[in-house]
Amino acid sequence: MEKTTPAEKSTTRLLWLDLTRRCQLKCTHCYNSSGPHGTHGIMTREDWTGVLDQAASYGVRHIQFIGGEPTLHPDFADLVDHALTIGLEVEVYSNLVHISHECWEVFQRKGLTLATSYYSDEAAQHNAVTGRRTHTRTRTNIQRAVALGIPLRVGIIDGGQDQRVTEARRDLESLGVTRVGIDHVRPFGRGAQAQAPDVANLCGRCGTGMAAIGPTGEVSPCVFSGWMGVGNVKSAPLASILCGTAMNLATTSIRRVVGKGGDEEEGEGCDPVGDGECAPGFPSSSCSPRS
Repeated sequence: MEKTTPAEKSTTRLLWLDLTRRCQLKCTHCYNSSGPHGTHGIMTREDWTGVLDQAASYGVRHIQFIGGEPTLHPDFADLVDHALTIGLEVEVYSNLVHISHECWEVFQRKGLTLATSYYSDEAAQHNAVTGRRTHTRTRTNIQRAVALGIPLRVGIIDGGQDQRVTEARRDLESLGVTRVGIDHVRPFGRGAQAQAPDVANLCGRCGTGMAAIGPTGEVSPCVFSGWMGVGNVKSAPLASILCGTAMNLATTSIRRVVGKGGDEEEGEGCDPVGDGECAPGFPSSSCSPRS
C-alpha cells in the first residue's frame, strides 16, 4: 500500500469499515444484500490495519465496523484491538446472534460502543425480517450487553405491515436499553426490491466528514452509495482518495440531485437507526446504517 506525505490531510472524521458480505442472516432490508453466501472480499489483515493506521494519521477519529456481520471476519478481534490501541473510537454494528467469548471480551474494551437491530417484541415478526429464528438470541445478547455495562444503541427499522415498532421499543426499554432509534427501510440492496440504486434516495450528506470502505478496498461516500466508487485503498493512499477529485465529483453529483442535506423533515434524513447519530455516536450526524 502506497504512503502519502504528511501534508495530505483529510477532513473525514468517520469511516465505516464494511469488513464482509458474510452474515448468518438474510434480512429483508439489508442495504448491501449480505447473507450466508457472502464473502470477506480481497482485503487482507495487513490491508485493513494499514487503513486504520492511515486513518489515525490523517485525522479520522471514529470507526464503525459493519458488514455483513463483522464478527464473522477472521481478523475481526485483531482489527478492533488495533483500532483501539492506536486511539480510534470504535463502534461495532452486530446482529448479536452468535457472539463468541473472545468477542464479548472485545466489546468490553474502553473506547468501544456496540449497536444492533431489533424488529419486534414478537419472535415471529422479528424472525420474518431476519430470515432465521434469531429473536431469542439477539434479545438475550442485548440483555447481556446491558448487564456488562457495554454502551449500546439499538435501531428498529420499520418495514410496515403492522410491525410492532412501539412494542419493540418498550421491550428494549424494559431490558435497560436507553438509546433506541426508529427509522424506515432504505431502498438499497434487498431494501430496493430489485430496483437499481438511485442517488435521489441518498440523504445528501454522503462524503461530508464520512466515507465507507468495502471488502474489496473500494471507497465510497457512504455505505449506501457503494456503487459510487471513488478509489481503492489497495492501490492508492486513503487520504488522497478522501480528498481526491473522484470523491469531490461524487459528492457534488449527490448534492446536485438531493441538495445539501440537513433540511429534511425529522425521520427523512439518512438515519436508519433513527437516533440521529453516526457511530460511535459522535460527531453528531444523521447517518447510521446497519446491514
